Amino acid sequence: MIRYLHTMVRVRDLPAAIRFFCDGLGLREIRRRDHEAGRYTLVFLGENDTDAPNIELTHNWDHADAYPAGRNFGHVAYEVDDVYASCQRLIDLGYVICRPPRDGRMAFVRSPDLISVELLQRGDARAPSEPWTSMPNVGEW
Repeated sequence: MIRYLHTMVRVRDLPAAIRFFCDGLGLREIRRRDHEAGRYTLVFLGENDTDAPNIELTHNWDHADAYPAGRNFGHVAYEVDDVYASCQRLIDLGYVICRPPRDGRMAFVRSPDLISVELLQRGDARAPSEPWTSMPNVGEW
């Protein structure tokens, strides 16, 4: 038997990453571990305290440079109740939707550390609507 536990991403600015994943996506902090000897903090975010998979944010205290972004990482994906409302909340917080939900089903946005995040509409796709239908792709996703 195998059980998926979490996806780990390294972040430079922990408060900025938490703002994106919690305020923007609606996750909440499940647990946090500061490791003084190793000079890093692990923050696990999820929907709730169940055994559902989490995203683990790893913040290395002494690392100031941007981590190289690579498309080989892929992305993390979250199912949302309303893809349009989720995208609008992220825009209102100042984030750019890289691949808008023109189809009413799928969108991509990047975290402050350039982690590609896919948002998938729960259930059937929403009816196509503006401004999403005519919104262009921006950058990589």
